[in-house]
Amino acid sequence: MQFASLQHDIAWEDPAATRKIIERSLEGCGLPAGSFLLLPELGETGFSVALDRVAGRGGVAWAAELARSRGWFVQVGHAEIGADRRGRNRATVIDQEGRVLGDYDKIHPFSFAGEDRHYGPGERILLVEAGGFTVCPLICYDLRFPELWRLAARAGAEVFTIGASWPAARAAHWRQLAVARAIENQAFVVACNRVGRDPNHAYAGGSLVVSPLGEILAEGGEAAALVEAGLDRSTLLEWRQTFPAMRDRRDSMLGTVSVDDRRGRR
Repeated sequence: MQFASLQHDIAWEDPAATRKIIERSLEGCGLPAGSFLLLPELGETGFSVALDRVAGRGGVAWAAELARSRGWFVQVGHAEIGADRRGRNRATVIDQEGRVLGDYDKIHPFSFAGEDRHYGPGERILLVEAGGFTVCPLICYDLRFPELWRLAARAGAEVFTIGASWPAARAAHWRQLAVARAIENQAFVVACNRVGRDPNHAYAGGSLVVSPLGEILAEGGEAAALVEAGLDRSTLLEWRQTFPAMRDRRDSMLGTVSVDDRRGRR
């Protein structure tokens, strides 16, 4: 199955303009039906905390039409307002028929940049089925918290799809941590980071696809690009069988997390 990250620039707090950027970037891309397209964190507005300008802007409806028209799975990053009236930094996964498979709210708001003052944390991980894979969507700063990934792997995650607005100043961490998360969980990691600038930061892209053995299967540079690779589930299963490190984990040391398991609910 083909997984692709679209690392694109974002029109600051302007979903309509950004959607045109995305649509132009995908013209003639040749990504076949049945593929999984991953978009960046808050990928239609940029990493803004101005909830009155970025939340609830119809990103899911737009992405559903994109998924339906192309026959792709699509993971879109967008801002919404929660029941507590605080924001939610959300990733929504949509199937090829335009149906929402599930929503994931970022569990770790980025307090270093004040995200936690505007966005409330999510409380559960999400598992969905796509092309025979169990996919777990995550968001940006979640990359720095390996316990979350381990809990998701224990729950059945095989492919982690992480959208981000990861600043260029820490680009080396982005790459190294993505590789580490793949190796330690014996899972594929598909990581999508935006490019360009916003009023606060520059972004260097560097989207990548990592195998369960830590091999870089595809990697983007600093320019807008579609970064894609074909993933074979048998490779993952064979490696987990050949080198069964996951069997030696001490589950008593992990704690717990709620799991929204949407597999088989399509």
